[in-house]
Amino acid sequence: MRTLNSRVSFASGDAANTITTDGGMPHAGAAPLRSLTSTMVEGRVRKILRMVESGTTFTIRDLALEFNLSPSYLQRLFKHQTGVCMGEWINEQRLQRAAYLLANSYLSVKEIAHNVGYEHASSFIRAFERRFTQAPARYRKQTDYTKC
Repeated sequence: MRTLNSRVSFASGDAANTITTDGGMPHAGAAPLRSLTSTMVEGRVRKILRMVESGTTFTIRDLALEFNLSPSYLQRLFKHQTGVCMGEWINEQRLQRAAYLLANSYLSVKEIAHNVGYEHASSFIRAFERRFTQAPARYRKQTDYTKC
């Protein structure tokens, strides 16, 4: 289990913004702009970070229900505490998990899409291409070459 001394980094690049946690899935060139420590982040937000990082699929609505908050208040609280938009952070976590699964499993693209919380593989493929500037199948093939 990761500690809450892990950090969330938000980096800008030509392709997309990157938000990850220490010890999470690998990505290229994210420079940390903001570190989160347990003293900076409220307990509810720390728990959200742990829940989403666990790999279980959550929506903002699910998390709001869990904490008896409105979705909009939860998003404002998260942004205030972390400096990062909650929806963007959740999507980045999903896509980083998908990249990890593509590189380290034999699951199909459709299975991975479902596993990380996309209802339709086509939506997943579009989001993945926006984030990584290549299709999931090509990403998998490219990571296979680098393993040799």
